Amino acid sequence: DVSVRLGVNPKYADQMVRGSVVMPSGTGKTTRVLVIAKPDKAREALEAGADYAGSDEYIKKIAEENWFEFDTLVATPDMMVQVGKIGRILGPRGLMPNPKVGTVTADVTRAVKELKAGRVEFRVEKAGIIQTPIGKASFKPEALATNLKAILETLIKLKPATSKGTYMRSVTISTTFGPGIKVDTTEFTQELGK
Repeated sequence: DVSVRLGVNPKYADQMVRGSVVMPSGTGKTTRVLVIAKPDKAREALEAGADYAGSDEYIKKIAEENWFEFDTLVATPDMMVQVGKIGRILGPRGLMPNPKVGTVTADVTRAVKELKAGRVEFRVEKAGIIQTPIGKASFKPEALATNLKAILETLIKLKPATSKGTYMRSVTISTTFGPGIKVDTTEFTQELGK
């Protein structure tokens, strides 16, 4: 896992940092994807590798049976009205599709392929910290390094214009619930000119 302390105050909407990044070396986890779309797009999603795809039958299954055999929900814009009806169920579980992180899209093939390849979503927490997995302990150090670099580059691209002072205050890597090791990012941030 990586924890990045940013010089932002998420209380202000213009300093909210959220997004997603496709890990070049994958995450080491298999992501189960549900796509809510009309029949033609649902077929396209299944061909792209989605675990489940459909429309009203899955919305009904989630609402009535409390069915959650998936990790990520992708929806096409034309289905968001129906998905919105189960927003109270999806929201608290962090499963509500969002155009900012690419889970509300007409390009279901690309979304499914990215999620299956190891795309992770992140958002800044109250204290200005972003935590996200970068791989497994069994990964080679080079694979973890390329994933870390991908996250840091994405965070720099997402830097809010209103952020003052040092943006990337500290970066710490650790095993899940393990002790953290601080990462020196001076070389990296100078290379990017930030």
